[in-house]
Amino acid sequence: MKLIDTHAHIYLDAFKEDINNVIERAFENGVEKMFLPNIDRTSIDDMMEIEQKHPDHCFSMMGLHPCSVKNDFEKELYIVEEWLGKRNFKGIGEIGTDLYWDKTYWKQQKEAFKIQLDFAKQYKLPAIIHCRDSIDETIELVEERSSEELLGIFHCFTGTVTQAQKIIDLGFYIGVGGVATFKNGGMDKTLPAIDINKIVLETDSPYLAPVPHRGKRNEPSYVKLVAEKVANIKNIEVEEVAHTSTLNALKIFRME
Repeated sequence: MKLIDTHAHIYLDAFKEDINNVIERAFENGVEKMFLPNIDRTSIDDMMEIEQKHPDHCFSMMGLHPCSVKNDFEKELYIVEEWLGKRNFKGIGEIGTDLYWDKTYWKQQKEAFKIQLDFAKQYKLPAIIHCRDSIDETIELVEERSSEELLGIFHCFTGTVTQAQKIIDLGFYIGVGGVATFKNGGMDKTLPAIDINKIVLETDSPYLAPVPHRGKRNEPSYVKLVAEKVANIKNIEVEEVAHTSTLNALKIFRME
């Protein structure tokens, strides 16, 4: 059973001591590819070091996370744009908006997001979108920039069926992770109505570990648990979830 983790921050300090074991466990559980979304200027070197050591399995993306957007976001975006001109990346991410942690820089978040959506179109790369407590606002911003060239993943989806359909209609995929396994996560109500051909799997490691590891460090090997839960909720075989979500990921990252 082949799986892809479309969203893993395995370059963070949480993995410093045992990253090789983490990657080996991913392989043992069928996870053949891991896509690494950037956070800001401070994470670039560590992210690309992981990719350099595992070039056939770990793939860097470039972007500025909304929680790293401050008054000086233009300087951060200059670094993002500079890197995009230097080498190939697999996506523009992690980008988006966040109204959960801090609303202080909401105006700047929106501006940074729109600029990075334009990067996605310019470089013909998928946009990997964060939208914590801001899904409607984020969908609206994507609608303003919508075009045939703009596609990607709404990462860590926890919304409604209506919101999912809006995302799919925009040409985006639904990123499903550990929240699908949470008792009160709500995904048991929305996943049955979402087309499996529009779903990709993720962990968001080291965050949001699925049951039975909830509250502990997440890692790419646990994407198998997400696949099993999706299969259970949708009443289909886990092999179908693995096969289809893998094909979806390869398509979105242009690695077919």
